[in-house]
Amino acid sequence: MTAILLALALVAAACGDDDAADGDGGDAGSCAIADLNLVTADTLTVATGEPAFPPWVSGPDGANFDDPASGTGFEAALVYALAAEMGFTDDQVTWVRTGFDEAIAPGPKTFDFNLQQYSITEAREEVVDFSDPYYTTAQALVAFPDSAVAGATSLADLKGVNLGAQIGTTSLDFIEDVIDPDNQAAVYDTNVDAKSALDAGQIDGIVVDLPTAYYVTAVEIEGSVIVAEFEAASAAPDEYGLLFADGNSLVGCVNEALDTLRDGGALAALEDEWLVSAGGLVSISG
Repeated sequence: MTAILLALALVAAACGDDDAADGDGGDAGSCAIADLNLVTADTLTVATGEPAFPPWVSGPDGANFDDPASGTGFEAALVYALAAEMGFTDDQVTWVRTGFDEAIAPGPKTFDFNLQQYSITEAREEVVDFSDPYYTTAQALVAFPDSAVAGATSLADLKGVNLGAQIGTTSLDFIEDVIDPDNQAAVYDTNVDAKSALDAGQIDGIVVDLPTAYYVTAVEIEGSVIVAEFEAASAAPDEYGLLFADGNSLVGCVNEALDTLRDGGALAALEDEWLVSAGGLVSISG
């Protein structure tokens, strides 16, 4: 009997050694900085686009434009709030730049996580991992006050108009699947091209996410207005997530910090500061 117990003890010890090895020397369940799976030890390396636009990075008035290290803008401010919750100082946050599609490609990453309004989709989750959503946005319609879409209060009011959006976006999906106008949507390579078409009178309106709509009307296209926002009930809401390399154990610790910010009201406060403008918008639900 003694020999059997000794053998079992040795097997248990061996299993414990394997568990420790799987954690690469750290506690797999620990969110202490020393135990995190980071690109660079003791540093939170965060990626964004180049350039990064307001109101996500820099203020809606253009203050600190394309300077995420300033902490100005919703996504930039969110990173520093998450970093502080995880125990990092501002000096321990480093920014890098990536292309939008480049970051979604399979393979190792040069960052711990990337945020540039990545919608969480099943197709993307096949090759990368996402955090829990940090922002859920509605779509909005931008046009000029004298356009054919001005005064629209229902989807039926938009059936005979000409709308445009950037290719590959949830905004284009929204036009095609939800608004379903009689005229085929105009498709553009970038939002810049879509906005130029609107400015030139080639289309009646463009569909973009609501924060982008605020920036377009306030800064980019003089005289344009937000005709309406579309209620989330009209389509699946567009949820943005932080993007990680596939299988990165850091996701769980970032989600813990994100939950704390959400439960404590800090996430909502950031939305109010950087993304929410004056109310009074027409809402189209059907």
